[in-house]
Amino acid sequence: MASDNGNTDREIILADFQACTGIDNIAEAIALLELNNWDLVAAINVVIPQENGILQSNLPSEASESGSLFRPLAPMPPSVSTSTSTSTSPPSPPCPVRAARHALEHPRQPRMLSFRVEYRQRSVEVVLDEASTVGEIKQVLETELQIPASKLQLKGWKTGDMSDSTVLSSLHLPKNNSLYVLTPDIAPSASTSEARTSEEALSQNFVLVVNHQETGRDYSLNFPGDRTIQEVKRNISDVTNIPVRHQQWEGWPVTATDDQMTLASSGISYPCHRLRVSRRSPTPTSAPVAQVAQAAQAEQQVSDIHMASDSEGDDFEDASEFGVDEAEIFGMGISGSRKSPMIPDDAENEDEALLHFTSEFKSRYGDLHPVFFIGSLESALQDAFYGKARDRKLLSIYLHHDESVLANVFCSQMLCAESVVSYLSQNFVTWAWDVTKEANKSRLLTMCTRHFGSMVTQAIRTQKTDNFPLFLIIMGKRASNEVLNVIQGNTTVDELMMRLMGAMEIFTAQQQEDIKDEAEREAREMVKREQDEAYRLSLEADRRKREAQEKEEAELSRLEQVRREQEQEREAIRMSLEQALPPEPEEEDDQPISKLRIRTPSGDFLERRFLASCRLQVLFDFVASKGYPCDEFKVITTYPRRNITDLDPSWTLLDAKLFPQETLFLEAKE
Repeated sequence: MASDNGNTDREIILADFQACTGIDNIAEAIALLELNNWDLVAAINVVIPQENGILQSNLPSEASESGSLFRPLAPMPPSVSTSTSTSTSPPSPPCPVRAARHALEHPRQPRMLSFRVEYRQRSVEVVLDEASTVGEIKQVLETELQIPASKLQLKGWKTGDMSDSTVLSSLHLPKNNSLYVLTPDIAPSASTSEARTSEEALSQNFVLVVNHQETGRDYSLNFPGDRTIQEVKRNISDVTNIPVRHQQWEGWPVTATDDQMTLASSGISYPCHRLRVSRRSPTPTSAPVAQVAQAAQAEQQVSDIHMASDSEGDDFEDASEFGVDEAEIFGMGISGSRKSPMIPDDAENEDEALLHFTSEFKSRYGDLHPVFFIGSLESALQDAFYGKARDRKLLSIYLHHDESVLANVFCSQMLCAESVVSYLSQNFVTWAWDVTKEANKSRLLTMCTRHFGSMVTQAIRTQKTDNFPLFLIIMGKRASNEVLNVIQGNTTVDELMMRLMGAMEIFTAQQQEDIKDEAEREAREMVKREQDEAYRLSLEADRRKREAQEKEEAELSRLEQVRREQEQEREAIRMSLEQALPPEPEEEDDQPISKLRIRTPSGDFLERRFLASCRLQVLFDFVASKGYPCDEFKVITTYPRRNITDLDPSWTLLDAKLFPQETLFLEAKE
């Protein structure tokens, strides 16, 4: 009974929806209601912004037949207010008529859709509302690309190709979309070809999504633009076990006429291009029935690149019987050719060997690869483990073996994956070596014994060829270096990243402890350095103080010595002057006598008798003999004031009017 009621309700909702929107197509109406979980108002709100004209022209009055959307509304009881209510009865559901009319009176803003359209080397952004058509997108592209809209084929729709009249709203697209343009009727111009083969195009990375039709599996491969189509086919032979000469392709552009063309000049879509590959059916002359069966058996053994066998029993003799060269199966080149070794036997030192390894690796697998450390293993250890704790990294060692069936797949798909390359460059120092040659393998084992011990050496020595490549993750510790993980070649990108991140977690925990210990040690050393510096500064201050004191004492001693010498000199001059003075005449002497009284600066008086005929120089010598030389003191008369020192020393006392007696005083010169 409940089911019948549900069906009846949906029929009513469907009828109301068609009456409101004017959509006559029942399937389309049901689809829109399904998208909105049979919510009538929500479905109407989706359609009305694009169908205003239809809705208005089909909107009947409220007096329509009972059972439709527009049946009369029940009158409201007087006790119920139109604005607020105190009744405990549940609120009535929203009225579809009221919702429809509200949507008409207050239309919503149109929903805008964004399209990123790729065409060859160009990318065009197109933004339109969902009421637009596919043809309007082409009109915008016609203006941007200068290509007639009739020549444009828009690809990338999830539901297949669309006509120009298709309305975008009917496709139920997300807000952001990606499309690409094909122009099969327009051949690439000469300028376009030149641009694609320019240096910029050759350095770009192309993503080739290759569908293996026999297994139904997609492989996403990254290749630089300077790789040739032939190199792509060789790599695909590694993945699918289909030799190059037995590959049958679909999806290459018509311009890709030569396997020696680069991807940049082949005309493939950038940045992503889809291809399909399958095994060409053998003709009776080229592959008998028995050989076809053997080839199928060989293909089954290597059907999955991520599950390559480690057992010795996995061989590919059947492929040889089928006429397939093993070197061709595993990407070793076309039949009859061999790749040059990663590391030659005659490499003189590790620097030269690693430079050759990097160059050969780049030529095989492209520019996107880990940055290999150039130098000895010991130098790589020093660079990774023996710097500041915060600058230390894990050491990863890649061991290559050209005879391993997993070598090319591991390098091209795992080791050269962008996520792996980025993670290694940020957190690891990566060192590499080639163990294909026994001489190089012996050199590696010797280095490993020296740095990691015999257990690691034995583990590498006992690895089977098909287990290679090996990827060793090593962490430096205080006492010794610890090998955290040994990753064999039969792994996937996700597993490789998981194990790298697991090792990084262990390393990060150890690094935090090392940083803490180093910080504590540096703090202790800083305190010690500060104490030593304070002690040194104290000693330096004491030394300078002692030197200044000694210098001051020496200067005082020198000045004292000068003073003594000056005093001695003055005393000698005074005594010589005193001895040279003529004798003082007696008072009863019959010659004219001048009696002079001289006041010194100290207030004492000097008295002496002189013959009036004595020269002034005798007076000056007398004053100097008493400690008052004329170059320091002046002899002044009291009244009138005269400076006797300025007079001619050859004058007599009588000439200077210092007769018969006179009082003088001494005054220091300025």
